[in-house]
Amino acid sequence: MARRSTKTPPPEAFEERILDIDVVDEMQGSFLEYAYSVIYSRALPDARDGMKPVHRRIVYQMNEMGLRPDRGYVKCARVVGEVMGKLHPHGDASIYDALVRMAQPFSMRLPLVDGHGNFGSLGNDDPPAAMRYTECRMADATGLMTESIDEDTVDFQSNYDGQEREPVALPAAYPNLLVNGASGIAVGMATNMPPHNLSEVVAAARHLIRHPNADLETLMRHVPGPDLPTGGRIVGLNGIRDAYETGRGTFKIRATVSVETVTARRKGLVVTELPFTVGPEKVVAKIKDLVGSKKLQGIADVKDLTDREHGLRLVIEVKNGFIPEAVLEQLYKLTPMEESFGINNVALVDGQPLTLGLKELLEVYLDHRFDVVRRRSEFRRGKRRDRLHLVEGLLVALVDIDEVIRLIRSSENSAQAKERLIERFSLSEVQTQYILDTPLRRLTKFDRIELEAERDRLTSEIEELTRILDSDAELRKLVSSELASVAKKFGTPRRTVLLESAGAPAPAASLQVADDPCRVLLSSTGLLARTATAEPLAVGEGRRSKHDVVVSAVLATQRGEVGAVTSTGRLLRLPVIDLPQLPDTAAEPNLAGGAQLAEFLSLEADEDVVCLTTLDESSPGLALGTLQGVVKRVVPDYPSNKDELEVIALRDGDRIVGGTELRTGEEDLVFIASDAQLLRYPASQVRPQGRAAGGMAGIKLAQGSSVVSFTAVDPASDAVVFTVAGSQGTLDDGPTTAKLTPFDQYPRKGRATGGVRCQRFLKGEDLLVLAWAGAAPARAAQKNGSPAQLPEPDPRRDGSGTPLTSPVAVVAGPAG
Repeated sequence: MARRSTKTPPPEAFEERILDIDVVDEMQGSFLEYAYSVIYSRALPDARDGMKPVHRRIVYQMNEMGLRPDRGYVKCARVVGEVMGKLHPHGDASIYDALVRMAQPFSMRLPLVDGHGNFGSLGNDDPPAAMRYTECRMADATGLMTESIDEDTVDFQSNYDGQEREPVALPAAYPNLLVNGASGIAVGMATNMPPHNLSEVVAAARHLIRHPNADLETLMRHVPGPDLPTGGRIVGLNGIRDAYETGRGTFKIRATVSVETVTARRKGLVVTELPFTVGPEKVVAKIKDLVGSKKLQGIADVKDLTDREHGLRLVIEVKNGFIPEAVLEQLYKLTPMEESFGINNVALVDGQPLTLGLKELLEVYLDHRFDVVRRRSEFRRGKRRDRLHLVEGLLVALVDIDEVIRLIRSSENSAQAKERLIERFSLSEVQTQYILDTPLRRLTKFDRIELEAERDRLTSEIEELTRILDSDAELRKLVSSELASVAKKFGTPRRTVLLESAGAPAPAASLQVADDPCRVLLSSTGLLARTATAEPLAVGEGRRSKHDVVVSAVLATQRGEVGAVTSTGRLLRLPVIDLPQLPDTAAEPNLAGGAQLAEFLSLEADEDVVCLTTLDESSPGLALGTLQGVVKRVVPDYPSNKDELEVIALRDGDRIVGGTELRTGEEDLVFIASDAQLLRYPASQVRPQGRAAGGMAGIKLAQGSSVVSFTAVDPASDAVVFTVAGSQGTLDDGPTTAKLTPFDQYPRKGRATGGVRCQRFLKGEDLLVLAWAGAAPARAAQKNGSPAQLPEPDPRRDGSGTPLTSPVAVVAGPAG
């Protein structure tokens, strides 16, 4: 059996060709080809329409797909697929990234894509959803970029495989490069252009149309600086001036921040606008890193409260004792809340990358727009001339329609009919063919009138277009008016504030609040606040506002502490710096800007704050009076290591009714009992006792009576006694009578005696429901803090009262 040979036949002889190429020349050539491709096909925008090839292809393809603003949304994946398959020889990721940016209102001043879905967040903290989930269509302003593109306004070129056509540049009815800016990194060069305000750019372009020789200073009156989509504040305008002149410059962008009271106890910095391309997550992370490394002081908490309804809101809570403005300066210095933006206006002009100033950018755009409008006018004039030619031929036929019909009917075929009509009526071949194609129903008398009107309209439009094409002034005027209409329709107010300078920064030494003297105030409705200075608050004679009765006021320092004495005999420490500060302009004691006691102190259900006191151990001490008539002067001994102290040992069922810090020790202590007995005696009759003592007898009470009021009054001051009488069964809302009497009408008596009568009861009255003695003028308030009217002074010590015009819940003297 024969075997088949398995040997491979020898290869045919071939001619060997080896080219020796210098590796330096090969690398140089390859690099230049790569650089050329990156510069011209990917990274740099065209100065005419302000678009890179990928953006231009997206807009053009969306226009070809009919994705106009009045149409429904389509999947972004469909748009990306159409662009990639027909025009863009790169991957889908680069196309979708470009489409996403065109839909982000925080990236573009005038977005070109109307997106539906998650298109990312500021700073890219939240990346956009995949293109299979998001939808898009052209934005309202995008139609201006492709307007009249089908009227031979721009040149077209073949796509990457020669099967499709794409525009070299879009018609661009507004200066997109200046309005939306651009950024890109090419080989050996880069571009970074900030967005501007459409109305301002159009105003500068129109001025340049009217005055081609305008200088930069004049143009900058219309375009003073960039207008960023995220707002913010541009600090320092010298860099902008350099960029507009040379194409290169640097400026700083600051966040927009306001100082607000974010909680009852703290002020905060509320950020509503961040620098361009900076997101809140980046700022929050940087602040937390700086606080953790102890490089930034004064920050208590950072909260990102940004939402779709209210927009950006970043709340930075400032610790008590730190000046918010000084903390803000540190944030500008150390965090992305202040960023630098380097302008580098590099764009393609006639295929060449050039660095352009403001005037050059406007000139390149206007030259392009002049060319677009000129070509559009020529195209429209040609179309109207062609139509007018047909209309005139049809009108000739209508004049002798019977002869036309006769010639057509007597002809052997259409070719003969065409020849006979041309010869008979001196028509062109195009006119004759149009007449033969026109149905008989178009040859009525009414249609002739319509054709004559159309002829006149076409003639007028051709004359208008010819006038535009023959006159450069008319062309410039038309371009200017079209730009004005665009600005009127799509222009928006400026968002970015321009500042010549940031002002002098706060010195580092003033970061914390100075330990200056102040006053701590407690109002009748339980509001706490501190003043900016230690000066006493003035008492105005005009209309008083809510919460204007201050029941206790003590001197303190901004970084010190005061004590709050409660009805159960406790003294609680209270840091002054935690309290909200009243405005310096407060003309009256008005604590409407204060905070409730519950924000600072934990009180029991039946416990109230009786008074405030300093913790100065050199003072004469506290004077306390209880419900059962006990009086006590407390030795000022307040250990700094305790936040809660006991200042009196109360008997069962007893509680503190009133308390005050003695200023001189020469004051008179005043008890007023429910049976209308008033006892006044010098404070020197009460021996100071330690904090654990239970006090001594202060007033001798009758059977069934109790203490209504305990105060300390300077005998040398102008003081008054105010009492309100009522009945046991109607303590809250029954009929009451009140009496206001000068304090000097009541004589001094000994301690632990019964005192003298201070008001005579009328029929139906059996006790005092309210009483107070203190410095004049007295100020009264209702339960909600609203002002209450006091009766006229009565010189009688034991006279009866007069009816009140409004219910009184509390009475106090001057706030100082």
